Amino acid sequence: METLTVLVVVAVVVVLVFDYTNGFHDASNIIATPIASRALTPIQAVTIVATFEFLGPLLGGTAVANTIGKFVDLDDLAAVLSVIVILCGLAGAIFWNLLTWWFGIPSSSSHALVGGLIGAVLIAVGADHVIWGFEQLLDDGHLTGVTKVLLALILSPIIGFWMGFMVHRLMFFLMRGAKPGVNRFFKRIQIFSCAGLAFSHGANDAQKSMGIITLVLLSGGFLDEFEVPFWVILSCAIAITLGILSGGWRIVRTVGFGIFKVRPIHAFDGQLTSAAVIFGASMVGAPVSTTHVVSSSLMGIGASERPKAVRWAKAKEIVSTWLITIPGAGSVSVLTYLLVDLLLDVD
Repeated sequence: METLTVLVVVAVVVVLVFDYTNGFHDASNIIATPIASRALTPIQAVTIVATFEFLGPLLGGTAVANTIGKFVDLDDLAAVLSVIVILCGLAGAIFWNLLTWWFGIPSSSSHALVGGLIGAVLIAVGADHVIWGFEQLLDDGHLTGVTKVLLALILSPIIGFWMGFMVHRLMFFLMRGAKPGVNRFFKRIQIFSCAGLAFSHGANDAQKSMGIITLVLLSGGFLDEFEVPFWVILSCAIAITLGILSGGWRIVRTVGFGIFKVRPIHAFDGQLTSAAVIFGASMVGAPVSTTHVVSSSLMGIGASERPKAVRWAKAKEIVSTWLITIPGAGSVSVLTYLLVDLLLDVD
């Protein structure tokens, strides 16, 4: 029992570390456009984002946590094995977050978490312990498990692109004939749009860690049913906020300057679009990637105004990273489990 307790404590700490890396990895996606458009200084942007990022998990519900915590089935496994599998999955996700942050590539923390957990479960106990959700979708149209997670992650950037495209066209129509001084308005209003994006990010991304910690507590026998405790919500809110305060400055350059030249109207439209897509997903329990949504909405905004202005080579690089994140993080978690099994003989 002591071994299990230690493992559960370690797993909770590791999840919070992942939540922290998620914060500083994704901070760049939120603060990039207000900084690139010179609406806010880096200090102002980080302060606003950190404040509303903290409120997001506290007020955003637990629908996403329920989805993330239930796409793998560890109920019939020994408690120690369950926690080790989750730890190995987290190792893959954290490694991928750090690797892409180091190279300044805006990859998805959500994809990394999903890929890491699937890889660890597959190598440890087999595909039967992954809730794929295909049968439920075909039988009654009910979205659940990996199917729900992947559909959310795939559709959200597509929706972000076309919403960004249409929002920017509408904004240009409404602002036709406006004088250059309107830029001051779009700079000032970014205080609210940036805050909204931060709140929606906290409400969606911190819930992923909340779901994993709850899964760990349930697997370890510390909970009788899957219900997120308040201390878990508060801990994840603090961890992701501290990550936001650290900032992912390497990725700011990619998102804020690498896709196309961002002006105040582009920044506001991007923040408005991204916040709407992410918050809407949170309400239906769909985990999405802030990286994907923000980047794709900027591409849509650029394409709606002047397609040639979009640096499509950089966009192609980002999309390529999206495609390899799940197998990449999964491979790391597989190697981690094999190493742990070799050292401890967990089977």
